[in-house]
Amino acid sequence: MSKEERLRRGQRITWLLVAALLLLVLVLENVIPPSRMLFPVLKKGAVYALVVVSMNLLNGFTGLFSLGQAGFMLVGAYTYAILTIPTALRDGVYYLYGRSAVHFSLPEMYARLLGSSGLGGAVSLTLGVLTALVCAGLSSALAAWLIGLSVLRLRSDYLGIATLGFGEIIRAIYQWDKLGPITNGANMLKSFPTFTSFNIKNTQGQIVLRLSTLVPLMLAGVCIGIMLLLINSSYGRAFKAIREDEVAAEAMGINLARHKMMAFCTSAFFAGVGGAMLAMYQNQVQAKAFTAAMTYEILLIVVLGGIGSVSGSCIASFLFIASSEWWLRFLDNALYIGGFKVPLLRNGFRLVVFSFIIMIVVLFFRQGLMGSRELPELIAGFWQRKHKAKAGEPHG
Repeated sequence: MSKEERLRRGQRITWLLVAALLLLVLVLENVIPPSRMLFPVLKKGAVYALVVVSMNLLNGFTGLFSLGQAGFMLVGAYTYAILTIPTALRDGVYYLYGRSAVHFSLPEMYARLLGSSGLGGAVSLTLGVLTALVCAGLSSALAAWLIGLSVLRLRSDYLGIATLGFGEIIRAIYQWDKLGPITNGANMLKSFPTFTSFNIKNTQGQIVLRLSTLVPLMLAGVCIGIMLLLINSSYGRAFKAIREDEVAAEAMGINLARHKMMAFCTSAFFAGVGGAMLAMYQNQVQAKAFTAAMTYEILLIVVLGGIGSVSGSCIASFLFIASSEWWLRFLDNALYIGGFKVPLLRNGFRLVVFSFIIMIVVLFFRQGLMGSRELPELIAGFWQRKHKAKAGEPHG
């Protein structure tokens, strides 16, 4: 079996695994009580996987060191919330400013076109949310295009500092009191559709099918799939050429300014969609939550998963969220064994241990968990070793 055939088989197996995992999540969500920590971890892990892959597209595949991810997520989150808050609830959300400057809601617009009862209500909600997600990505891409006109002339750390400054500036702008009728100032936006809005209910209002965990996983999967198609296209090869050597890439006929702007805006688009999904997960939006620390966290996951590996970014995102918010949570609680109090276990110790684990991973796995490899390549390699073992050939 040739290398290409093994890789295609690895890709097919990967897609089958993804489909099986989605089916398993759907079953578990409707069997296990929704209060279990597994489901919040899966939801937030899906959101972070999308944002991390979008950052890896820019930092890992194109070689542009950007630290503006939190700012693009903020733009996307606010755009989604502003466009989807029901009109009847807007006055309650914007009560400090009298009324909202936006007098429509995308799901309600579709409901008037399709009818708000029965299937029409579910379709209008879905179309409204999807349209708002696209608008969230477009608004972030527009912001990226505007600042990219000047900052993309910078290189390395200077580009990182410039984009980090953008994140802080945009956070201050969205909290500006003059924009209160649109952004609600420093106050939170709420009452917009969330992941739980997609749970299917009967006429009595009882949930008959839970989809609140499957929806973010599918949304993130579609977006990551689109980025994979871009990475494997001629544009993706141009991005990688820019990463390796800008001078050589330009000599080959690659338009550096055009391709850098394309990578920058594409990364911002999916970061904006990720920000909107984070708003859906948190049930609220507030500018002060999108700090530089969020960008550093996303960059850390990129490094842990492997710079230049989409599979590594996805796996590291779920491991990071599960470790930081679930598996190590017991370290924040005091523990007594036979009347003896275990030392160090107290509130905040979880973060200390988690930071120590990250240091070990960074020190001993310099290329991250996956390096620059993808999951289909690992499966193809495993298949090759298995085939050689059956044939009695040495593993070389």
